[in-house]
Amino acid sequence: MANKDFLLEIGLEELPARFVTDSMNQLEEKVKAWLSAERLQYEGIEAFATPRRLAILINGLEQNQSDIEEEAKGPARKIAFDEEGNWSKAAVGFARGQGVNTDDLFFKEIKGVEYIFAKKFIKGKKTKELLPALKDIITSLHFPKNMRWGSNDLRFARPIRWLVALYGTEVVPFSITSIETGAKTYGHRFLGKEVEISEPKEYSLALLGQYVLVNPDERKIAIRNQIEAMTEGNGWIVPIDEDLLEEVTHLVEYPTALSGSFDEDFLTLPKEVLITSMREHQRYFPVENEKGELLPYFITVRNGDHQHLENVSKGNEKVLRARLSDAAFFYSEDQKLAINDALKRLEQIVYHEELGSIGDKVRRVGEGVNKLTELLLVDANTKQTASRIAEIGKFDLVTQMVYEFPELQGRMGEVYSELAGEPNEVAKGINEHYQPRFAGDNSPSTLAATIVSLAEKLDTIVTCFAIGLIPTGSQDPYALRRQAAGVVQMVKDYSLDVKVEQLLEISLEVAESRNLLKRETEEIKVDLIDFFRLRVKALLQEEGVQYDVIDAVLTNEIGHVPTIIKKALLISEVREQESFKKVVEALSRVTNISKKVTDKGEINPKLFEKNEENELYQLYIDLSSKVKQALKENNVQEAYDALASSEPVINQYFDHIMVMAEDEKLRNNRLNQMSALAEIIRSFAQFQAIVFA
Repeated sequence: MANKDFLLEIGLEELPARFVTDSMNQLEEKVKAWLSAERLQYEGIEAFATPRRLAILINGLEQNQSDIEEEAKGPARKIAFDEEGNWSKAAVGFARGQGVNTDDLFFKEIKGVEYIFAKKFIKGKKTKELLPALKDIITSLHFPKNMRWGSNDLRFARPIRWLVALYGTEVVPFSITSIETGAKTYGHRFLGKEVEISEPKEYSLALLGQYVLVNPDERKIAIRNQIEAMTEGNGWIVPIDEDLLEEVTHLVEYPTALSGSFDEDFLTLPKEVLITSMREHQRYFPVENEKGELLPYFITVRNGDHQHLENVSKGNEKVLRARLSDAAFFYSEDQKLAINDALKRLEQIVYHEELGSIGDKVRRVGEGVNKLTELLLVDANTKQTASRIAEIGKFDLVTQMVYEFPELQGRMGEVYSELAGEPNEVAKGINEHYQPRFAGDNSPSTLAATIVSLAEKLDTIVTCFAIGLIPTGSQDPYALRRQAAGVVQMVKDYSLDVKVEQLLEISLEVAESRNLLKRETEEIKVDLIDFFRLRVKALLQEEGVQYDVIDAVLTNEIGHVPTIIKKALLISEVREQESFKKVVEALSRVTNISKKVTDKGEINPKLFEKNEENELYQLYIDLSSKVKQALKENNVQEAYDALASSEPVINQYFDHIMVMAEDEKLRNNRLNQMSALAEIIRSFAQFQAIVFA
C-alpha cells in the first residue's frame, strides 16, 4: 500500500514575531514525538510558519501503524497452577486478559523465579483513524502569552481562523473552537485569496501563487538577498542585525525590500539615537558608508509585492521623520538639564518599595565603590574616576531621550556628560558600567568602570536576596543570574585579586548599615554563596571542564575565580597523564583519613616513632609554604607540582605507619598530622571528587 503525504495547517490571526519560530519548532517536535509513540513511519517532515499560519508537512506517511508482537508477564509458576496441577483462576484470567488461550502461555525465569508469559500480537491501526488525535497536539501548544476569544474556553496565542488536515486527497475530520478541518487555506491578507489544496505536496507552491512564502528560511534568504542587491546598486553598506532580520522575517509573508531617505540634518544626532529610532521602533535597516558612518538612508521590508513602492517609501519616510524630529527635540531639551539637577530628580524615582529610590541605590553603589577601591588597592586616579562614575552614572534616567528610548540608558549619559565637560573616562564609564549587559557581552574597558559595574550588580543581587527576592526555577524577574554571571566574568577578565566572598561581604555591609536586611545575615550569605557557586560552575562548563573536575575545584569557599579556572584547566590537562591517578589516590588517602579527626590539635614531633613520620612532617612544612605562596601568586602549576611530588612520601608513610594506633596519644598526633596535610591539599582541590573510568 503506497504511502501518502500529510499536511496540517493552523490558520491564525497575526502572531507576534517573537512567537513564530518557537511555535513552529514546538509543533514539529510534538508531531514527531506523536508519530514515534503511535508507531507511524514516514520519510521526512517539514515545518513552515508565517505570521498567519503554522504548518507541518509529513512526507511519505505510512497508511498503517506498524504491527507489534510483545510479551506480557503474568503470575509466578507457583500461583499459575492449583493443587491438582490445573491452570489456576489467576492464570486463566491472565490469558483471557491478553486475548490468548492457556495453551499459548509459556514460562520464563527471571532472577531465579519462573513466571508465565503470553505473546500478544497487536495489529496496527489505519493511519487515517489516528490522525484526528493531532487536535490534542494543536491545543497543547504553549506560548509566552495566551488569549481567549468569543465564548470559547481554549487559550491560544491568537484566534484560530481555519484548519487544514489533508492526508493524501482526504480531509482528516476534527474541529477546534467550532472551526472544522478542510482543504482550503488562505493567501496573503491583501494580495491573495482562498485556495484549495488538492494534495499536500502542492502546499508551498499553491500559497506562493497567493503571495505567501511559507518557508521562513526562504523568506530570510530572500530578504538578505534583496538587501545585498540594493547595497551593491547604491554603494551602501548595511550591517545586517541578525535579531532584526529574524524579527522582520516573521513580520511578513511576502517580503519586498525598499529604501527610503531622511534629512541629512538629523545626522547631527548621536548615531545610537538614529539607529534605535530606525531599528527598534520602525524595524528599518540603517545604511552606512565604508567608514562606518551613517548615511541618510534606510532599508525596510514590505509585506507585499513591488506595486506602488514609491508611495510605501514616502509613507515610511514620513513616519521616520516624525520619530527623528521628536528625538532631535529631546536631544536639544536634555542638554538644558544640568547633571546636578538631574541627580536630584532621582530621589523621586522609586527603585523598590523596600529598597528606596534610585538616589538611595546610587549612594549604596558609591559606598560599595569606595570599599572596593580600598580592597583592590587601586591608584588615586582610578579611585577618583570610579567614584565620579558611581555618583553621576544614573543621571540620564531622567532625560527625555531615555524616557522615550529606554535602551539608550548609559549611552545618552555618556553623550550628555561629555557635552557637560566630564572627563572622557568618566563619560565612557557611565555607559560601560552597565556591561556586561547580556551573555557574550564584553566587560567594561576600564578598571574604574568595572569597579562601578561590580558595585552596582552586587548591590542589586544582595539587596534582592536581603528582602527575599531569590530566583526560583525559571523565574528571575530582576535578572539576578545574568548580573551574577557578569560579576564572575569581570573578576575573571580583569584577574582581580579578590575572593567572591569578599565582594559579597562588602555589599552586605553596605546593605546592613542601611537596615535593609530582612533576613538573618548568615542565612543571606549562605544563599548568596550557593547562588554564585552555580554561576562559577556554569563558567567552568563553558570552558569545557568535566563535572568531576568542577566538583574538585569548587569547594565550600568559592575564593578567587581566576585561580579556580586555572586549577580546573590544569587538572583537565594532567588527568591524561599516567601518574595522575597515583597522585590522586595518595592525596585522597590523606584527606579521607583526616575526616576521622574529632578534636583537632597541634602536631607534636616528639611523639614520632618512625622515620616516615618525620619525613611526612618535613613534607608538610615544605608544602605549607610552597603551595600557599604559589596559590597567592596564582601559579597553579607550581602548586600542583609540589603536591604531586609528595606522592612517594605519602605512600611510604602509609606503608609503614598505622594511623589509627591503639595508643590514644599516638593516634591523635597522627590524625592531627593527617588533618594539617589535608588542609593544604584541599586548598588546591578536593581530589577525591575525581572519577576514573
